[in-house]
Amino acid sequence: MAHKVILIPGDGIGPEITEAAVRVIEAAGVDIEWERHEAGIPSVQKCGLSVSDELLDSIRRNKIALKGPITTLVGKGFKSANVTLRQKLDLYANLRPVKSIGGIRSRYDKVDLVIVRENTEDLYTGIENLITPGVTQAIKIVTERASLRIARWAFEYAKKNGRKKVTLVHKANIMKISDGLFLRIFDEVAREYPEIVAEDMIVDALAMNLVMDPSRFDVLLLGNLFGDIVSDLAAGLVGGLGVVPGANIGEEYAVFEAVHGTAPDIAGKNIANPTALIFSALLMLRHLGEDAAADRIFKSVVVNLAIGKHLTADLGGTCSTSEYTDELIKEIKSRN
Repeated sequence: MAHKVILIPGDGIGPEITEAAVRVIEAAGVDIEWERHEAGIPSVQKCGLSVSDELLDSIRRNKIALKGPITTLVGKGFKSANVTLRQKLDLYANLRPVKSIGGIRSRYDKVDLVIVRENTEDLYTGIENLITPGVTQAIKIVTERASLRIARWAFEYAKKNGRKKVTLVHKANIMKISDGLFLRIFDEVAREYPEIVAEDMIVDALAMNLVMDPSRFDVLLLGNLFGDIVSDLAAGLVGGLGVVPGANIGEEYAVFEAVHGTAPDIAGKNIANPTALIFSALLMLRHLGEDAAADRIFKSVVVNLAIGKHLTADLGGTCSTSEYTDELIKEIKSRN
């Protein structure tokens, strides 16, 4: 039976790398019916909204989407399409596995951690006010409900995936009420999972310890702002955002995405690296129960990276996006 999945190509390099991901999935023999929709700048130009009601309704019907990168304007313009999707669909859990892969140059070779980020509140609610000229205010929202469900989600993820430890990252020494609530809820939930080690760490100490010895961490649980920052930091430990997947998951819906930018300077040149979106598609395939196909694709990517002959420029090679994808497809078909 075919899976029906919403495909959001995005902008910049988005259409190129989403096409690569689609080709790779088809080569692995997974039957997917893609329903394409725009978001971000193309959607604003078409209907005045970064995320249209039509797109939201389509995801609500089909439950799942694969999304390329979408431009978020800095300091002006429309509300982030990424944030809008997470809030409108209540995709409260952001999942970012960070793992060393042979063949990718990085400072560490044994990183294997997972970042779980609360996705719907904190400073990213976007509640800002101009109090008086030259004075602004941004409001940080932390609720018991959101803290409880993301903490339980993190521990359940650890339990199901054989993870041994969950570390809550916070700033409760300064934000004693908001982050203090998150910490209290975490401690309560941790008692329900005595088989999993629970610890907490102040965010600045976490940043230092991550770059000193990332192997000491397993699952990191963070609020929205800290999670956004630390997940990019962690990606840098294994080669950058071009090789790290992402997923946004709620009770009913899931959107899988590349977490890097749109790279407008190379858009349309057929030189972008599609690995991050392909890895995100693997998370999607596992979500759909297509584990065997996901395993074949992952092994093919790992083999290609290890051989090192057919890589895009950011990975140290000279291949185009389509040439890199062609090599992956050859390897995948040899495993079918």
